[in-house]
Amino acid sequence: MINWGFYQENNEKNRIQILAGWVVDILAVIALAVFLVTGMGNPHTIAGHSMEPTLNSGDVVLVNAISYHIFDVKRFDLVQFTIEEPEEKVQVKRIIGLPGETVQILEGKIYINGSELEHSKDMADDISISGLAEQEIELGKNEYFLLGDNNNSSEDSRFANIGNVNRKQIQGKVWARVSPLDSIGFLR
Repeated sequence: MINWGFYQENNEKNRIQILAGWVVDILAVIALAVFLVTGMGNPHTIAGHSMEPTLNSGDVVLVNAISYHIFDVKRFDLVQFTIEEPEEKVQVKRIIGLPGETVQILEGKIYINGSELEHSKDMADDISISGLAEQEIELGKNEYFLLGDNNNSSEDSRFANIGNVNRKQIQGKVWARVSPLDSIGFLR
């Protein structure tokens, strides 16, 4: 009879290689999933009424913390940002003014560089309180002007306690609502 011992040895090595390949693939998928969930799925619960009708108090949204490391912040993006003073708070507002622009609110209308802004359909039509934006506000190199969609009931860049928001304060783009269940969907 012929001794096929070398065949059994090679067959065993192939099984170990296949198993090792599976383990590496599974670990890679788990690492990718963790990266995507932590980078694009940071949950945030909306508190207050400043983003109505887009977002209601108690809605849970997902924040993409990776997006702005790759892409630029755009006008009308919904963003999560932090306020340091007097205590650290996390809020969600809409980008209105971009770095280097001037922003002014006159007679209920928003003006960017002197031209009236055709605002997002999610925002209230007339703004009753101009706040600091009654006078032209010039945004610095890394500064943004943010407003709540319910801008007549929103604490935002019009007020000194928030003011212009620095790029470093912006944590990410709000891209989806995951609760309540009847309102799940992508946000714009």
